[in-house]
Amino acid sequence: MRIRAVSGLIALIALATGCASTGLVPAAYPDSTVPCPAGTGAWNLEVLDRRMRREGSEGVQSLVSESIRKSFPGCRWNAGGNDATRLVIEIHRFASTQEGNTWEAAADWSVVVTDPAGRKLTEFEANEEVSRPNYRGSNNAKESLHEAFDRAMRKTLAGLRSVSSGGAACLPRRTPAAGAAAPELGALLLSSWTDMTWTAGSPAELWPEVERFSQPETVEVL
Repeated sequence: MRIRAVSGLIALIALATGCASTGLVPAAYPDSTVPCPAGTGAWNLEVLDRRMRREGSEGVQSLVSESIRKSFPGCRWNAGGNDATRLVIEIHRFASTQEGNTWEAAADWSVVVTDPAGRKLTEFEANEEVSRPNYRGSNNAKESLHEAFDRAMRKTLAGLRSVSSGGAACLPRRTPAAGAAAPELGALLLSSWTDMTWTAGSPAELWPEVERFSQPETVEVL
């Protein structure tokens, strides 16, 4: 047990002292068909760290912002003033911690895009969690966090590429709980089968929001 604890501590230290204090490199996935989303070249990007423990905050913010910039090389970032589309990313979780024989990693942030007039074009969540076995001889803290980060960034880029100047389309959403009925389906059933008794739940019941809370015992990996 003592050897396992020491190995976990070494992995965490290595991750914290790596590139830009995260141990990770930007995830760049440029797409030649969408060099810059929303049909505009000027964007203002703001990445905010909303975690309770914000050690190494600059490194985490830089990792996310550089991934966005490199994935959309056709945009003019933070050079448009008040006439630019605004992208705000708020980071809520970015950590990997050992739990028994596995490493549990999470990359979780929210994304909001508004046009120069302040109208919201889209808003969505990128929330990815990864469970990785504690492989011997591997930097499991770094590898698990890298996988969670990569998934969350891919989801973010997909959401941004679907944004148009007139609004959002086909944006990534959280998968509804098993057995939950869509409001549209409920309305269709009620209008088509008047002799059937069926009560649709409220929007809050059908699409419950998962309350995000801090876990003091979780080790933030930066």
